[in-house]
Amino acid sequence: MKKYSFDSVIFDLDGVITQTALVHGKSWKATFDEYMRMREKRDGQPFREFTHEGDYLPYVDGKPRYEGVRSFLESRGIHIPYGDPQDGPEEETACGIGNKKNKMFLDIIKKEGAEVYASTVELIKQLKAAGVRVGVASSSKSCQVILQAVGLEELFETRVDGLVSAELGLKGKPEGDIFVKASRNIGSEPARSVVVEDATSGVQAGRNGGFGLVLGVAREENEVQLLENGADIVVGDLSEIDIERIEQWFHRKPRPLFENWDKTEKVETETTIINPYYSRTGKEVFLQGKKVAFFLDYDGTLTPIVKRPELAVMSEDMRKVITELSKLHTVAVISGRMREDVQKLVDIPGLIYAGSHGFDISGPDFSIIQPKAKEFTPKIKEITKTLSQKLGDIQGILLEYKKFSVAVHYRLVQEKYLAEIKECIKGVIKEDKDIRLMNGKKVFEIMPQIDWDKGKAVRWIIQALKISWSDTCIVYIGDDTTDEDAFRAVRTRGTGVLVAQENTESAADFWIASPDETKRLFENVIKGTA
Repeated sequence: MKKYSFDSVIFDLDGVITQTALVHGKSWKATFDEYMRMREKRDGQPFREFTHEGDYLPYVDGKPRYEGVRSFLESRGIHIPYGDPQDGPEEETACGIGNKKNKMFLDIIKKEGAEVYASTVELIKQLKAAGVRVGVASSSKSCQVILQAVGLEELFETRVDGLVSAELGLKGKPEGDIFVKASRNIGSEPARSVVVEDATSGVQAGRNGGFGLVLGVAREENEVQLLENGADIVVGDLSEIDIERIEQWFHRKPRPLFENWDKTEKVETETTIINPYYSRTGKEVFLQGKKVAFFLDYDGTLTPIVKRPELAVMSEDMRKVITELSKLHTVAVISGRMREDVQKLVDIPGLIYAGSHGFDISGPDFSIIQPKAKEFTPKIKEITKTLSQKLGDIQGILLEYKKFSVAVHYRLVQEKYLAEIKECIKGVIKEDKDIRLMNGKKVFEIMPQIDWDKGKAVRWIIQALKISWSDTCIVYIGDDTTDEDAFRAVRTRGTGVLVAQENTESAADFWIASPDETKRLFENVIKGTA
């Protein structure tokens, strides 16, 4: 059986698998119109009906039920208590109104049933036959009931719905928690998974979860909204996509930046729309008149890759250019090194510094150490000590303790020892589900199994700075495996730039060949905004 570059596909339910979105919309309209009529009679507030385009799609669609209630009512300037999930439908709380809607929805499903999208079911069967694992993730607490009603429950290896979310304390869309959980439930990682969604909050969740492909299904002629909110590709129906086209996506290479500084290219087919952001030129991205927020890796991006970490010293020319850049735009450095170390190496006041792959962040007015990462420091120390005892005699090996992780550098080690090193590391971490192993350039890194990475760090910094994706050009520049997490996080709403000697498969939008070209890009931006 062919081995694909992606392991799993996680489907949303309503509007993707089942044609229940209209039933939801009908139930919400009846519920909210009745409530607003009551407020008109009781409080004298003028009645304005709940509409599909104006209210359901922007405030309710795809969100957890009670959050949808609160979101819509707040759009009308109405604030009521959240209440308790056990509230009866007569209670004037977000939970009570949400429960009333749900009762109405289930009554309609029981009476009228639900239709499925045959093309979706066909794609799911093709995926399963090809060995690709399949799950369903939905905000709906009625997900299982609906799947049982249409006879599709057995198609899915995992189901993460509103009930599971409440039990596990998962955040709802637009956070990516439910999709990430579903992916990991079936032994995959978001980077090697696909999210299929029809709602803007859903494609935002796929993007925020760091998924390898976010596939939008435009059931509401909402192609533009899906693309603007995080979809990589948009189709009108899943008959327009197949396994091989998904596989091709995972083998994309970024475009050479300077060759595409002015050049444009069309990236559309008759039925499938690839996000037009991918066809933007370098000038359009970096010199569009917006403020830019640069997020930069250190090793391999601002300095060349060297044999030993302590030899990676940034040139004075690079330091001067970054200093000038920081006077015009926001600059953050996000490194796998400890924050204190990279801060000393860069030595430019006023920048934002994030170390240990984003676990430790410090800016002029804020700082954070990822809370869960703190709990792992004793375990990381213990692992470092054990590895030192077992591998210390191998000539050329270098262990780098970084508080929240430990890196095993083998660039100077003879090839014949590599299998022994791998086996030793595997033996040390064993089946510890709280620890993960990452492969970088001539380095193995052992770190906590926490849903946090450079992409999450970028989002945290953006929120801390109170800047938005729409008003700021977000750019991430990096060269290694851990930078791919950030490339996936910024893709479609920002720009990723891969630094590598040769162009290779990556989630980045553009490619440059060396730190010298990184400096050249900065110089172009400085000249263009001077």
